[in-house]
Amino acid sequence: MSSQLLDFVRLKHGMTHCSDNENVEQSDDGGEKQKNKQKKRRTERKHVSFPPDEQIVSGFAEHRGSDHKANSCLTLTEVTTAYLQSCSRHQVQPLVHVLQQLQQGACVGGSVKCLDLKGERLDHRSCEALEVVLKSLRLDFINLQAAQLEENGASSLLDMISYYESTSHLDISDNRNMGTSGWRALAHLIKQSMRLSRLDASNMPMVDYPALSLSKALLTSRLTTLHLHNAQLSGMPLYRLVSALKLNRTLQELHLTNNLLNSYQDALQLGDLLRYNSTLKTMELSNNTLADAGFAELCDGLRWQTAGLEVLLLRRNQITVEGMLSLSQTLPVLKVLQVLDLSENLIGDEGIQLIRSPLMMNCSLLKLCLAQNSITCEGAVALAEFLAENHYIQCLDLRQNNVKVGGLMALCLAMKINQSLANLDLDNVPLEEQVLVPLELQNLIQT
Repeated sequence: MSSQLLDFVRLKHGMTHCSDNENVEQSDDGGEKQKNKQKKRRTERKHVSFPPDEQIVSGFAEHRGSDHKANSCLTLTEVTTAYLQSCSRHQVQPLVHVLQQLQQGACVGGSVKCLDLKGERLDHRSCEALEVVLKSLRLDFINLQAAQLEENGASSLLDMISYYESTSHLDISDNRNMGTSGWRALAHLIKQSMRLSRLDASNMPMVDYPALSLSKALLTSRLTTLHLHNAQLSGMPLYRLVSALKLNRTLQELHLTNNLLNSYQDALQLGDLLRYNSTLKTMELSNNTLADAGFAELCDGLRWQTAGLEVLLLRRNQITVEGMLSLSQTLPVLKVLQVLDLSENLIGDEGIQLIRSPLMMNCSLLKLCLAQNSITCEGAVALAEFLAENHYIQCLDLRQNNVKVGGLMALCLAMKINQSLANLDLDNVPLEEQVLVPLELQNLIQT
């Protein structure tokens, strides 16, 4: 190593040593200063003072309930004026139908329980202008069916309904362009609303994000009635819906007509729902294709229930005599089902013969609908035998069948024994046959 380099190293080492000493001195001085500051703070803590009472609270955030209560004190005339001003601010024409409903409410006593916007074209600005109406009225029903809602407008309007708790029944059917934001807002409304008890969302494809968001919302919703007619639920959407409803403990009515529900995976899901859900009271599955195999899955699910489903509607589901084999095994053990609608299927006299004895043993059914099932006098006689033995049935619907005088006579004789039946629904008897039908049976026939 050269002498110059050694000198440089010695010089650097000396400077470092000096700086370390300086740092120690500075740290000592800093410690003394810190102690002085702490003493000063302790001294300052001894002198505490409070401002006058009127200066302590400088402001507060008003709860939305207070805001709604204030606005609900407005008269309908004041609400109308506020709505017109809101339309002016948003540079949109007032909806004539809204003005008419507000004016009619003012004329008949000062209240509006239904806001009907069916068929109106609600763009984003029209939706924003409605805020003053939604926050001023406590409605029972808001009808937004076919309102041509687009994503931004739907999102804004549903957020308002959620925030102001505007209604207990909402119909948003036939709005196919709500977009992701609109469905997200609807899901939030379903989860958060304390008032909303019924939702109609029919005639809209419930696939992908809509099905996912709705299913998640149902996990914590307070809805008691849900209508999803013609919503393309077959397959994965129904699987998601059923998965949520297995855990749901508030929904009591589920209406799923015209959804192309099949006798395979869809029926399996519905049967599974009946096994695990004891809250549902009404299930409407009419106008699907469940067929005999699907009906068997439902019957199997019903056998598990000791509480739960009371009304099962299965009109027009391609159920035949083979399906009655499943029903015959289920009827004797049913405990809660009160209404069974099998109208517009293909049961026939043979199917009625299969369920005749099981119906006699059943103690839960109060109403049985067998309209338009190709039943003739033979089937009517079998049903008459059931009526003579059963003491619970209250209503029997046999309209649009081919029951002639012989079958009517058998029913008349059964009526003299049965004490529970209140309604027997039959077609009008032709004039030429009326003289053959006993008067007491004619009095029971309802068109």
